[in-house]
Amino acid sequence: MVTAADSGERRESVWLAAAPARRRSEAPSGLDRERITAATVRLLDAEGLARFSMRRLAAGLGVTAMSLYWYVDTKHDLLELALDSALGELVPPADPGWPGRLRELARGYRRVLADHPWVAPLTAAYPNIGPHARAFDADLQRLLDATGLADAARTGAHLAVSQFLHGCGGTARRAPEDDFCLALDVLIAGIEAKARG
Repeated sequence: MVTAADSGERRESVWLAAAPARRRSEAPSGLDRERITAATVRLLDAEGLARFSMRRLAAGLGVTAMSLYWYVDTKHDLLELALDSALGELVPPADPGWPGRLRELARGYRRVLADHPWVAPLTAAYPNIGPHARAFDADLQRLLDATGLADAARTGAHLAVSQFLHGCGGTARRAPEDDFCLALDVLIAGIEAKARG
């Protein structure tokens, strides 16, 4: 499995690093970061994280592996971009009440993990700070603000929901849907009880 520490060196997130400083006039035609990221997601879906390589990705795009480095500095950058791209599939919850919004958010996150099994290990390996990850976190924060919990309890609820989503949705042997929904109901009941107390 690929992790941020594979090389033994500390690395900077693609979201914090400057884009590769290369002259665009020399860049291969027909490629851009969005196209490469979309191809990365498709390859990860088809072959999994363990089989992902720059060489396989380049072959699928019909270019040389070195062509990809005009757009990203490392394979890790591409994996971070793919992670955030997958999280972009989440739809902001529409239910007017916070319990319904939490159910929508949790089920949507679970669907992303089911559709892209490589997302769960990458969320543990990389700082989840891309624009779609931040939007998801902002949705969760707004939802928890609506619960009426005090600040410290809201922080605890945020941690509980995050751990629940990663634990129940991201494990290799995911809980059956009914069990997931029951556990989610228990979590919501606990938040409601804390907000009343």
